[in-house]
Amino acid sequence: MLQVGQPAPDFTLTTTTGETFRLADQRGRHLVLYFYPKDDTPGCTAEACSFRDQYEDFKDLGAEVIGISSDSEASHQKFTQKHRLPFELLADTDGKVRKLYEVPRALLGLLPGRVTFVIDKNGIIQYIFNSLSGATDHVSNAKKVLEGLPA
Repeated sequence: MLQVGQPAPDFTLTTTTGETFRLADQRGRHLVLYFYPKDDTPGCTAEACSFRDQYEDFKDLGAEVIGISSDSEASHQKFTQKHRLPFELLADTDGKVRKLYEVPRALLGLLPGRVTFVIDKNGIIQYIFNSLSGATDHVSNAKKVLEGLPA
């Protein structure tokens, strides 16, 4: 299991705009990397909209927000447009990054889990929060952790 203090595993995925996102290229700024089960479901929508509504706070703390699920790029594009999300969603359609980050399945293994990682500007994991319920808690918890990190 990944632990706080470990380097965040590097990966490459495609963004909603079809561009390549590589974690290693993000060094120099904090990241909130959140794995969620599915686009346009009630909990995932609440979480994404909470990140959207507080996005400027995250930017002010020197952080970028990135969401990851196994949904396709097309699904992410619709979800992003529908809810006016100002941050990227990444398509992990084969689940390799979810596996790399050891995100467990929830509800008897039926649903992909909901886990948030705060990664500092040096690529080190500073916080891990695993909870399928309380989707918006991921947002408030990540913000508190970032407030304790140097900008």
